[in-house]
Amino acid sequence: MISRTARGAATLAFSSLAIPLAAAPTSRRFKIGACQWSLQRRDSSCMAIAKEIGLDGVQVTMGFSSDNLKLRRAEIQRSYLDAARENGVEVASLALQETTNFRQPRSAVWLLDSIEVCRAMGTKVVLLAMFGGSERKANWSDDKIAVDQLVDLLKEVGPRAEKAGVSLGIESYLSGKENMELLDRIGSSGVKVYYDVGNSTDKGYDIYKEIRELGPRICEFHFKDGNYMLGQGRIDFKKVREALDDIGFTGWIQLEAAVLHSLVPDYQADLAYLRSIFPS
Repeated sequence: MISRTARGAATLAFSSLAIPLAAAPTSRRFKIGACQWSLQRRDSSCMAIAKEIGLDGVQVTMGFSSDNLKLRRAEIQRSYLDAARENGVEVASLALQETTNFRQPRSAVWLLDSIEVCRAMGTKVVLLAMFGGSERKANWSDDKIAVDQLVDLLKEVGPRAEKAGVSLGIESYLSGKENMELLDRIGSSGVKVYYDVGNSTDKGYDIYKEIRELGPRICEFHFKDGNYMLGQGRIDFKKVREALDDIGFTGWIQLEAAVLHSLVPDYQADLAYLRSIFPS
């Protein structure tokens, strides 16, 4: 329960924003978490760090090929769920980072297993990192064979995610237009876009326009801004909020911001800034 003092502070901060923001439905809730790797923890201790910062939850990694995607193991799942419960935070979503190498035949197994893990963990989104082996160049998108392989893969897996109530969110360096074309080819509502405002800003895309164009095809967000603290760099997060209001987005925003000094105080400052724009 939010105290009267906290509620009053949130109301004061909220009322100072531009009119379109103040006019947003009061019932909307934004939950703010952080990526496990951003919290610099490789195990369930990330939940205690999330609590210390004041976050609502953590986006948990499925693991890597080197540990056989350890989150597929029931005892590992329990360790994260127990730690989340003990610290009063949530497992916000999952991240399948190994799909950067989506052309490997075992990617199909990883995707199917991620859907089952998502259900077991009580979450609804799996981030699919699909940078094609080059995080600064979406070079696979220029390779017709690679694109066809990805489309064929997700045409098979997408309906299974949809049936399970899970969204597979593609994170890439594709433009909004390229993302829409890709989703149209896949043709499943179980496959969406995982939108990273920092990545898209790095590529020179108009993020405020793209968010509105993609609309309900976005399942979740990463918030970062290069080597800036949030609110001190290139991205106008009040304009991001206006775009989210326009598409009716409610749900998780995951911090993946740079650490300039020290993790906990830096993330507390980023969180305080975001809460002035995205109140809970």
